[in-house]
Amino acid sequence: MERKPDDRPRRGHWRGRAAFALLLLLTCVAAAGKGDVHSPQRRLAEDRAVLDRARAGLAASLDFFRSHPEGFNSEAAGRGRFPARAARMSAWVAWSSVLDYLRLLEQLRDRWMPRFDARDLTRDSDAFALGYGAFLAGYRYALEFIGEVERNPWMDGILDQDVPEIGLPAGTYTRFKMHYLNSLRATEFAALEVVAGIRKRKGWSPPGTVLSDRDFIWRMGKGRGLVLTAQNAVDVLRGGLHSAWLPVQTGVSRFMGDTRVRREGTALISAAQVRSLIPRLLPGDILLERREWYLSNLGLPGFWTHAALYVGTPEERRAFFSGPELQSWLERRGGAGGDFEDLLQRRYPEAYVHSLEAQAEGVPRVLEAIGEGVTFTALEHTAAADSLAVLRPRLSRQEKAAALYQAFHYSGRPYDFDFDFRTDSALVCSELVYKAYEPGGSRQGLPLETETILGRPVVTPNGLARLYDRNADTAAPLFDLVLFLDGYERGERAEESTPAAFRASWRRPKWHVLVQEPPEPALPGSAGESRL
Repeated sequence: MERKPDDRPRRGHWRGRAAFALLLLLTCVAAAGKGDVHSPQRRLAEDRAVLDRARAGLAASLDFFRSHPEGFNSEAAGRGRFPARAARMSAWVAWSSVLDYLRLLEQLRDRWMPRFDARDLTRDSDAFALGYGAFLAGYRYALEFIGEVERNPWMDGILDQDVPEIGLPAGTYTRFKMHYLNSLRATEFAALEVVAGIRKRKGWSPPGTVLSDRDFIWRMGKGRGLVLTAQNAVDVLRGGLHSAWLPVQTGVSRFMGDTRVRREGTALISAAQVRSLIPRLLPGDILLERREWYLSNLGLPGFWTHAALYVGTPEERRAFFSGPELQSWLERRGGAGGDFEDLLQRRYPEAYVHSLEAQAEGVPRVLEAIGEGVTFTALEHTAAADSLAVLRPRLSRQEKAAALYQAFHYSGRPYDFDFDFRTDSALVCSELVYKAYEPGGSRQGLPLETETILGRPVVTPNGLARLYDRNADTAAPLFDLVLFLDGYERGERAEESTPAAFRASWRRPKWHVLVQEPPEPALPGSAGESRL
């Protein structure tokens, strides 16, 4: 569901208004494009936008908790109903997103707060406003989230559970409270208030969001808010948990920021590796992708964040979709002489023309749903990622021809900013794969698993990897693994790794890049790919 950094004109933008759309939108719109990342003014502008998006994501997460009384507040608890598994999973997904946004705000605070000179409080106002704003937004929404969770006596225990499929270790909520409900955090807030007060007397005008976040924190310090904070602090200390908040230790934010600067606009998968993929791919293959250090990884849980469909070139399709077994199927649909290319050109003339348009990176071989809509792109563009896996459906060539025929039908549709799999008028990346291989009529298709996230049925890229893992040892596997290029951040490279490593990849936490070991090299032929 990821939207990759792209130099082409953007037509998609922040249109989602409901809590679900706001929370998931960042999985599809990248943080920033290419440019002069060393320019302080450019970085300021980009990070202001990041701050706004993080605040919007946190607000959306809270809206979701408030709008689902069946599982997340005192009304459900008062009826004695423990939330069902589906409701708990929705809570974990929203909780994971809250942590993502708060970690992002802490990174902004660490990046900009040291840049202002405390000895001259009239200088560096932009840096102070950004660092101060990030601190206040994180502190405010953390307190607000804790207040919402505490309305349900079960929810703290639910959020403390170990949920490996979305990278939540046990005790996360307890450590979260320890991080935000302590005297050091309150002391930092008070100190920043003093500095802000001096700056205001010297003419500094704080942004409106700073004022609203500041006022909320002060209100939490009175009446029930003060009791809530004190009680939770006592509970946390009584539990004896003083470990760092999440696996993200001191210094990680700085490492993340430095790495993003160093690798902006580059990928761990090299251009040579991308070129070497072409002879190994076949029309109908499914690409799973991940890029590190981008806002595109926020919102949805899971390691894999984007999916695309390999459609190949006309020459590749003509060679693959030939033979007597396809002849009658093609002729029934109007393909002259049993020619698949003729069928595509007759039925979808506009899409077919777009599929042939040369691009700066190379010839189009991939169909994917990105911010601009359902678009044909070059493999050199989409595969310029940090990790990449290719799944090959175990289906006949006729089934794959039907999938590509269906996929061409969706070319040009807008991106689905509502993330609604129940409609065909707009699509997200994994929805394109789902619709292309959807079973129906005489079609076998692929029975892809949907999951409910924030009240909506979706298929996620990470869910496709999970399905491969759970299905690989059955009597009738759905996929073959063609290849797995595993990114290794510290080595600044990607290496082809093993099927076992790919099977475990969907369980990786989002911060896997910080704790990973070098990839295990794949043996020749270990992927067991089929040429169907």
